[in-house]
Amino acid sequence: MHPRPLALTAFLAAGATGATVTLAAPTAQADNKRLNDGVVANVFTIQHQAGCTNDIKINPQLQLAAQWHAVDVLNNRNLDGDVGSDGSTPQARANAAGFRGNVAETVAINPAVAISGIEVLNQWYYNPAYMAIMSNCANNQIGVWSENSVDRTVVVAVYGQSDRPPEPRPGTSGPPPVVALQDNVPIDPSPHYDATDEVEYAVDWFPWILRGVYPPPGIPPQ
Repeated sequence: MHPRPLALTAFLAAGATGATVTLAAPTAQADNKRLNDGVVANVFTIQHQAGCTNDIKINPQLQLAAQWHAVDVLNNRNLDGDVGSDGSTPQARANAAGFRGNVAETVAINPAVAISGIEVLNQWYYNPAYMAIMSNCANNQIGVWSENSVDRTVVVAVYGQSDRPPEPRPGTSGPPPVVALQDNVPIDPSPHYDATDEVEYAVDWFPWILRGVYPPPGIPPQ
């Protein structure tokens, strides 16, 4: 079976379930929060389409672990997966950030100054291992971080399973958190927000999808 274009498939499926998949336009450093929140909203939608009844929450410890790895991958061009330049694993980084519970990770790399939310999902949605992580209902916590340079953009999402409260972050050589969040932070924006510009972005793709052209012109193949 040929994979269907994710932009239209996700957009229509979300409409059927009452949730909106965020199709974020290319993002610069100043707008990374929008990209990060869009990834969380998309994972929320994927989980509910998979039958999950829990609402995944942003976790500050997982977000910190994602930040550490995103910075590491951005600055070390030989890295392209879960292992850090110091040999650390997603679990080790999450533990160092104060999270207690099993974790998994997805990483997206784009050789450009920016990446869009739909490009992130195209890298992850058709990767069976990554799709299994995103749709796993046990992953009820998440932290997303993205970093940009002139010719490289990195997005890291760390997913966690925990019913235990986070422990204080011990001393570590990693960078301090850029943002301070409380536990179980609601998604911002909400998965149900009025994403007018994202809808317009998806509609612009529609004529090309009808012609069987995918990706549309200007979007490099994954």
